[in-house]
Amino acid sequence: MQLAFDELGTPLRDVTFVIVDLETSGGAPGPDGITEIGAVKIRGGEVLGEFGTLVDPRTTIPPQIVELTGITTAMVQSAPPIDQVLPAFLEFAAGAVLVAHNAGFDTRFLRAACEGHGYTWPKPAVVCTLTLSRRVLSQADTRSHRLSALARLFGARTTPTHRALDDARATVDVLHGLLERVGPLGVQSLEELLDFLPDVTPAQRRKRTLAADLPETPGVYLFRGPNDEVLYVGTARNIRRRVRQYFTGSESRGRMREMVALAERVDGIECAHALEAQVRELRLLAAHRPAYNRRSKNPHSHWWIVLTDEAFPRLSVVRSERDGALGPFGSQARARTAADTLAGATGLRTCTQRIPARAPQGTPCVLAELGRCGAPCAGRQSVDEYAHAPRQIADLVAGTGDTPLHAARAHIDTLAGDGHFEQAARRRDELVTLLRGVGHAHRLSALAAIEELVAAAPDGTGGWEFAVIRHGRLASAGVARRGTPPMPVVDALVASAQTVLPSPGPLRGAPAEETGVLLRWLTTPGRRLVRTSRPWSEPVHGAGGWAPWLDKVATAATLENIG
Repeated sequence: MQLAFDELGTPLRDVTFVIVDLETSGGAPGPDGITEIGAVKIRGGEVLGEFGTLVDPRTTIPPQIVELTGITTAMVQSAPPIDQVLPAFLEFAAGAVLVAHNAGFDTRFLRAACEGHGYTWPKPAVVCTLTLSRRVLSQADTRSHRLSALARLFGARTTPTHRALDDARATVDVLHGLLERVGPLGVQSLEELLDFLPDVTPAQRRKRTLAADLPETPGVYLFRGPNDEVLYVGTARNIRRRVRQYFTGSESRGRMREMVALAERVDGIECAHALEAQVRELRLLAAHRPAYNRRSKNPHSHWWIVLTDEAFPRLSVVRSERDGALGPFGSQARARTAADTLAGATGLRTCTQRIPARAPQGTPCVLAELGRCGAPCAGRQSVDEYAHAPRQIADLVAGTGDTPLHAARAHIDTLAGDGHFEQAARRRDELVTLLRGVGHAHRLSALAAIEELVAAAPDGTGGWEFAVIRHGRLASAGVARRGTPPMPVVDALVASAQTVLPSPGPLRGAPAEETGVLLRWLTTPGRRLVRTSRPWSEPVHGAGGWAPWLDKVATAATLENIG
């Protein structure tokens, strides 16, 4: 279906194309190897210029390549090398759409040459006439999609000769012939041409009308199925443009094509800015659990480490947040690793039996014989003598002490000093997991503890994007465009913000994913704190003080991998 005029994008008649062809010495793409570059710049059917030169590949040209192209080693000896040719070619092609027959071949060589000689590959839009011909032409039109066959089909004024400029001139006429074929199919703009290249079914393409009434603003979109069920939730800076891509082939994932086939409607929810869209997406995923979102399979799959409530507490890994918990951890395995490291560093028991406070009559296990447990089960440790271990855990969670971390590191140093390097490396990795978990927990809980925080980010056009955050949740979002006084906007956002009642636990009931999104946004360079109900700070005795050690470990691990 033909789109309305205001949806077309850049008309093809206004697009500058640079049709390029390369000849090479036959090797794999690398800094050198190109023997000739030919290019033609066109716009609106008119030739604006041509570029052609032999290139010294800094290697001997094999006989079979000489036979194919006619370019000999003697011919290129006096030619400039590619590092001298590239600046001129990149300037010639600047701002244009690159076109080539089997474009992947040509762009791989050009990109490799740029990377090998210190030039920035401009990442232009690319149109492959080979791909386009396979999409447009049937076997009744042509049995071959080689450049020579297409040149004959479209009556090209230049015959391909395996010389770069001749082949580029022939590709110009092939491109024009192919564009005439796609015009009646509704391809009138560059955006539609790029979307047309991937292979999509007519039924999928017809559904692009579902995007017609969506806004061109940041927000969230929901694909709905035959029974109005939510199939998929996503975010975009431009909702209409992103949704259209699902129907035009830019989306190549099989599951997404299956989802598009089922979709009957697409709803768009406008958001003030990208941060609000991210948060709304998380909330909609939790509410609807759409079948085609991977994150819907295990929503809120976080684990916490807690001290059990008994006379001789031990560490337990649980799914629910509570006061005094350490977390969240992204997997049960990471939580268990951190718990085992803490137990080993503090002397906490790891058995699961309940031990009475008075006159325990148990039998010591092997850990007691190894000196890794005080054996409270056998009465060798009183409640008061045992209490120092859970107290160290509580201090670490609260950020008032990091004794277990130092004990774990001292054990690693002892193992390494005794020559047990493999065991020391395992313990080091376990301590890294623990440190990252503690650091993540303290950062999230510090934000969740703040009753209200207002922050701003520049919108890139002279205005500001605002977020009102209450107990780790987004309570309000808005913008002050350039020229708009920002503080009245802030006051209005605060007055209309969602009321957030905190719950027990380090995150005050906020979803860990949402608090994490807000934390990443707040700590991105350029953010400004407008106001906050209390100072935003992290514990002194947290993982932050261990950053130099973590950096040292990361450097050592990199060197080990290189070795």
